[in-house]
Amino acid sequence: MYKIIPDALLSDGYISSLFKSRHITNFHTACDFIWKLPYGRTSDPYNFKLVLSEQIGTCSSKHGLLKLLIDELGLDVELVVGIYAMTESNTPGVGLVLGKSKYDHVPEAHCYLRYNSHRIDLTRYETTAEAPIDQFFTETPFLVTELALNKVKMHKQFLVDKYGKAESEKIWQIREQCISALST
Repeated sequence: MYKIIPDALLSDGYISSLFKSRHITNFHTACDFIWKLPYGRTSDPYNFKLVLSEQIGTCSSKHGLLKLLIDELGLDVELVVGIYAMTESNTPGVGLVLGKSKYDHVPEAHCYLRYNSHRIDLTRYETTAEAPIDQFFTETPFLVTELALNKVKMHKQFLVDKYGKAESEKIWQIREQCISALST
């Protein structure tokens, strides 16, 4: 899926040097490497460079790191946050948590790349979902520098607008349990 983005040799920039230290010399190989890392939160989720040193990442940290590389390479690729209805069928591993709640889904803010009109999701390798994540309530392009400040804020506001304050806090807790269930 990432191969629709033009490939590029890595530059002399700082983020490129982090990949080069792992013998990765081009953008497509960097994408493949990041995609194959296990899913889970780093010790500091918005310090995207930790994805490489801790060998783990979430949708935000993996795509945030790749967006830093994309910007360094001058590629025309957007970083996007979309909110979708997270279910077991589109996000394998959350079914047990959702089954214990009164919800068949919870709205989840998902981070991915967009090239032209194509979504590129390098979050979870070797995970086969029954249904794709392709229906979104909302999609918003983000600067990588905005991700840490605004993704959670946007997600929580969406929940408040949809469910009200008290119910949104309950849904957020269910969402956190779902994310924990996905982590290695």
